[in-house]
Amino acid sequence: MDPITSTQNSQIKELLKLDKPRERRAAGLFKVEGLREIQRAWENQYKFSRIFFCKKFLNQKSEGLLNQINAGFKIEVSQNVFSRIAYRDNSDGLLALAEPKNHVLNGLEHRENNLYLVIETVEKPGNLGALLRTADASGIHAVIVCDNNTDIYNPNVIRSSVGCLFTKKVVITDTESCIQFFKSNKVKIFAAALQNSEIYTAADYTKSSAIVLGAEDIGLSESWRRAADKIVAIPMKGDIDSLNVSVSAAVLIYEAIRQRNRV
Repeated sequence: MDPITSTQNSQIKELLKLDKPRERRAAGLFKVEGLREIQRAWENQYKFSRIFFCKKFLNQKSEGLLNQINAGFKIEVSQNVFSRIAYRDNSDGLLALAEPKNHVLNGLEHRENNLYLVIETVEKPGNLGALLRTADASGIHAVIVCDNNTDIYNPNVIRSSVGCLFTKKVVITDTESCIQFFKSNKVKIFAAALQNSEIYTAADYTKSSAIVLGAEDIGLSESWRRAADKIVAIPMKGDIDSLNVSVSAAVLIYEAIRQRNRV
């Protein structure tokens, strides 16, 4: 079959609509581009409906992956069309359409000594992507986003997470449901906030624990402050009063891991 050479092609026009969250929800599809991201989605059982590829941009690894993956359709496009549909400059000649997974709280299996990362609200897709990279690197059980409006399949989330969105269990829920889940399963809640806090290294994270952070601009809600077993803070030695949320999460998570490795 000849490659698609026009951006006015119906398939290309439908694909471009998926840049909008509303269209992604309506179609039940989202875009994944790049060798690492597509491979991680495929290895974690995401289903692909179509893969668009451009021979001009394929390298040996991306061509090998294209040959391995099962998809409904594999569609060749011209260099001009691929440059239009790709979100970034270097996508290894591959762009896939994938089906989202179910991210509900009742699908989350709790086990003793799990470590959870909870984000109450997410201001920027890039921050969520960075948090997912930390979650993957540290091996925590799950990331829970307490904001039902969060679009985890935003292209910036996928790109900044380097595909780690696909490697971790991700749940989207509301604050009260999440708190109830932790209380029912005897998970200790460690809320990151400045007021009425203790230094983060003084807390004991060796049992089932949840590290909870809020958005950088507004912090955590009162619901999390009331529910917390401890409120913890990272000391600030300079002029600013807080770190980037992804940096804060990494500091707290790796302190929990350090304590667990010592036990």
